[in-house]
Amino acid sequence: MATECVTEIPQPHVGVRPRKRQRCGWDVPAVSTISEALIEVSCAQKVEEVTSLLSLRKSPFHFCSNLNKKEVIQNNSPPRREDDKDGHFMFSIGDKLTPRYLIHSKMGEGTFGKVLQCWDTKKYEMVAIKVIRGLNKYREAALIEIQVLEHLAKHETTGTCFVQIRNWFDYRNHVCIVFEKLGPSLYDFLRKNGYRPFPVDIVRELARQMLESIAFMHSLCLIHTDLKPENILLVSSEYIEVPNKKCKSCSSEKRLPKSSKIKIIDFGSTTVDQRDLDYIVSTRHYRAPEVILGQKWSYPCDIWSIGCILVELCSGDSLFQTHGNLEHLAMMERVLGPLPHYMLKRADRRAQKYLRHGMLDWPEGAASRESIKAVQKLSHLHDIIYDHMSDPSADDFIDLLQGLLNYDPTERLTAKSALKHPFFTLDHNHHHHLHHNYRRRH
Repeated sequence: MATECVTEIPQPHVGVRPRKRQRCGWDVPAVSTISEALIEVSCAQKVEEVTSLLSLRKSPFHFCSNLNKKEVIQNNSPPRREDDKDGHFMFSIGDKLTPRYLIHSKMGEGTFGKVLQCWDTKKYEMVAIKVIRGLNKYREAALIEIQVLEHLAKHETTGTCFVQIRNWFDYRNHVCIVFEKLGPSLYDFLRKNGYRPFPVDIVRELARQMLESIAFMHSLCLIHTDLKPENILLVSSEYIEVPNKKCKSCSSEKRLPKSSKIKIIDFGSTTVDQRDLDYIVSTRHYRAPEVILGQKWSYPCDIWSIGCILVELCSGDSLFQTHGNLEHLAMMERVLGPLPHYMLKRADRRAQKYLRHGMLDWPEGAASRESIKAVQKLSHLHDIIYDHMSDPSADDFIDLLQGLLNYDPTERLTAKSALKHPFFTLDHNHHHHLHHNYRRRH
């Protein structure tokens, strides 16, 4: 997909989620400083044969830009404002980002910068523009995202769900990425719906789209590394209201999306698979155990994140609401059972402090009584699902989740094999059958 880069000629500077945790949509994790270049990814290339843009991330992307840069005079641009102390772009409603884009409203904000809803005066449509903070590490993450999106678009097939990039430009030291305008994130939909879960049929369709898209990314040797409900957007904002059957006394109705079509966003931390990836990735609540234990990670870390997301869509609550590694691992054991001893034995030096005599140092090592209570109040995975799903497919859903949330990344389901699971393949209106030996066959 061809895009264009527009650079403004530089001018001299003139004169949550409160009940659970702070959450930021459209978030780009901080990355180490890397050379400013662009990506062209090819899985056929040997690691030693490519120039690494992400050398400090140990990721073998080869960047070579095929974008034509254009310079645009500041016609119709607003007076230059100083960025805030954190490098965020300062603006007013009605300002223009280059003569083409008129700022309509702010859609969101995160550590990366801001997302603005803008009117495209050339194509006469609303777009979402991600305005990156004017700091090198965020600019560099944005350049990664641009080229990953171009690469995905180049190879994309029917059934994959990735946000479409329109173009990008550099405006007053802020990389601005122009996207198609989509609906709310799955997290925002849950929040505005009072954290009431999605029905199983919608969970199934959302799961299928996530797995199909991640299977496609993995086939291109790409690992997203930051899958979470904030980074999965509904295509449409439209919804219907239905009676809340589980709360007959409630006056409010439950919202359901008119369309379950989704698209995945935020590719600023995407990396290429190789054998020695061991730095910290993923947002805390969706982080795989091998990452916490300081072990090598790969494609399965995306699969673990999807498993956590599906439980959240089914229950309305994030599965592991934690802020510390030891507490996080203790929560995993509470929900999924004991961590394998061989994984604990392979924990790196930093993670050894969470262990004692080859086991988790819990509850002795807990930071507080509140932390112990937070772990104790969690239920086993079976009970979490049965509490929210009376559908005949509940057993199949639990079996799927056990495959996605297998502690051992080498035994965890792949995205491709998960799509063959009975949760997707059986007609649950006529069948209520659990294939216990499914994972052994795949």
